[in-house]
Amino acid sequence: MAKEEKKDKQEEKRNRKAELKALREKLMTQQQKIRDKGLPVIVLVEGWATAGKGNLINQIISELDPRFYNVTTHRIDPEAKSRYPFLYQYFRHIPENGKIMIYDSGWMEDCVQKLMGREITKDEYKNRIRSVNEFERQLRDGGYLILKLFLDIDEEEQEKRIRDIRENIETEWRVEDNDLWQHREYKLFRETYETFMEKTGKQLPWHVLDGKKKNAAACEALKLLTDMIDKALDKGRYVGKPFEEKFPLLKMPKLADVDLSMELTDEEYREQLKPLQKRLAKLHNVIYRKKIPVILCYEGWDAAGKGGNIRRVARPLDPRGFDVMPIASPEPHELARQYLWRFWTRLPRTGHICIFDRTWYGRVMVERIEGFCSEDDWKRAYNEINEFERQLTEWGAVVLKFWIHIDQDTQLARFNDRQSNPEKQWKLTEEDWRNREKWPVYEEAIDEMLQKTSTKNAPWVIIESNDKKYARIKALTIVIDALEKAIEARL
Repeated sequence: MAKEEKKDKQEEKRNRKAELKALREKLMTQQQKIRDKGLPVIVLVEGWATAGKGNLINQIISELDPRFYNVTTHRIDPEAKSRYPFLYQYFRHIPENGKIMIYDSGWMEDCVQKLMGREITKDEYKNRIRSVNEFERQLRDGGYLILKLFLDIDEEEQEKRIRDIRENIETEWRVEDNDLWQHREYKLFRETYETFMEKTGKQLPWHVLDGKKKNAAACEALKLLTDMIDKALDKGRYVGKPFEEKFPLLKMPKLADVDLSMELTDEEYREQLKPLQKRLAKLHNVIYRKKIPVILCYEGWDAAGKGGNIRRVARPLDPRGFDVMPIASPEPHELARQYLWRFWTRLPRTGHICIFDRTWYGRVMVERIEGFCSEDDWKRAYNEINEFERQLTEWGAVVLKFWIHIDQDTQLARFNDRQSNPEKQWKLTEEDWRNREKWPVYEEAIDEMLQKTSTKNAPWVIIESNDKKYARIKALTIVIDALEKAIEARL
């Protein structure tokens, strides 16, 4: 009987190895197909310390072309965890279309460890759970394939593996203090992991694998992954449908109803400009010391005066503590990722200011009007943008959004001035004239944008800019007021 049992186990082992080899070869073949179809794939590998996450990842990637996949771990960049929003380090690593990204632990481990270590409050943890669901849903709705795996072992098995690793001089370094802490609090960690999976597994399910059976776990993971890819290759990229969450929105006027008659004399402008800039310079030092991030967003009509307005705000700032991000048409590597990626990767560190000259709102303006994205894409974007900005303000950022507003007659006069002045002609393009002809269509889109995305924590402010002097003073005043309130809240 013993011989027969041993023989059966050997046969089972051979069959498992053959199955594993076949699945790895299938994934290798699929890799070329997902490149051709432009399907981006994310595999999140979470689990217990010593459960074999590294081995599982090696099994997945063993036959893949290394030019078209990457493996990342959330532990490699401590600054990303301390100076940027929670999701920054995960969003910035999302793969391009046609590539595979494998996260060696990620947002689950990050959330659970910080909660268990009391580095975040229960309310902050609750916000992170919501942000994780938003992150995964936004990627899924944008066509990403996401597989979430949890490698499970029991307390006794973990104790044995930790002991074996520590007893070997060549491997003892692999057991870290966090691993020992996790084992000491095994039952509490298990409860927290299970709750996390329950709260983040409804729209994209978790798959729990038996870490005691390495080859069986690898086979199951590869089967899940190759089946998911097969379905996507057959049906094409998933496109999410629009939906609206109820954000606390501020009432905004229609652009046609905005009074643009406000103006300042040259003397009034000079009297106000320097004191405001001096005040802003002092506040810049305070927000740096208190590590308050600031994000200023500029949108507006062509020739409305965005550049001059930005210069007056930036002039008093310490150049080491701010950046101006001019946003043009996306580059190929940006088009190959979810549209918010190029803004996540440009966020300021804590204590710094980032001024965006045009923003993520291009999704619901130029991309909507010019047909650069589908109707589902731009309709879904209102909610995605509100979620993005809520995550920024929960991180502690001051977010202000300026619509620099002028009327059509003022725009025409400024266009003509640029055309007749050799030093300004570079500012005027054929696209500017073409966009001017679409003024009514853009105005309709802008009105809808203002109504649907001006939230209490990230408000839109319409800056009347028929008189540029008035517009500059108004913008400076609003920025100063917002920074003073943010500093006062930190006292």
